[in-house]
Amino acid sequence: MFNIREITQGLTHLFYPRLCEGCNNALLLQEECICISCESYLPFTNFHHVPDNTTVLRMAGRFSFKHATSLAYFNNENLLQHLLHRLKYNQRETVGIYFGRELGKTLRKANWSIDAIVPVPLYKKKEAKRGFNQSKIIADGIAEILSIEVIENAVVRIKNTKTQTDRSREQRIENVKGAFSVVNEKKLINKHVLLVDDVLTTGATIEACAMELLKVNGVSISIVTAGIAI
Repeated sequence: MFNIREITQGLTHLFYPRLCEGCNNALLLQEECICISCESYLPFTNFHHVPDNTTVLRMAGRFSFKHATSLAYFNNENLLQHLLHRLKYNQRETVGIYFGRELGKTLRKANWSIDAIVPVPLYKKKEAKRGFNQSKIIADGIAEILSIEVIENAVVRIKNTKTQTDRSREQRIENVKGAFSVVNEKKLINKHVLLVDDVLTTGATIEACAMELLKVNGVSISIVTAGIAI
């Protein structure tokens, strides 16, 4: 027997179908954001099982951190790039929540003992123009799975940096130098912070943000990103 809720959901889905963000086909009731077929094409890394994974090695020696992982491989032609583009430039916030939830599931298996989640902030004017911070949306998805607080305003971006696209590693580092500042140390003292960004390329942005966070007494850091550039 079907209950009223199932009938209502079925009728809503019939007349107002949710569409896959990957292929634009109608989603099944149990599918979230992307269909099972598209999900099978996402190049998941499974890095959370590998202590010396590519994310760890890319950030190694630059600042002190406990753990690091990325959910999937990113390049300029794959499905992950398409989905993150829809998140950032087409206001598809459900994409960010989806990736956050998937990251949350992997972190729950990894058991990193996180105290708080900090998304890499956008410059205030850029966030106002876009309407949201994509890293914050991903962080919200993680928090939903792990039941951990997202601390959004403890660190801010004080420099309106130019896009990092097509810049060398040295140029990226120079571009984000002095870009971040901690403005509420009390929220961070003695916490193991999960630093969240959308894509890891050279790691210059994460490094600049992490270096500021590590100035706070007792802070330790772990890193997660939805994608890692290959």
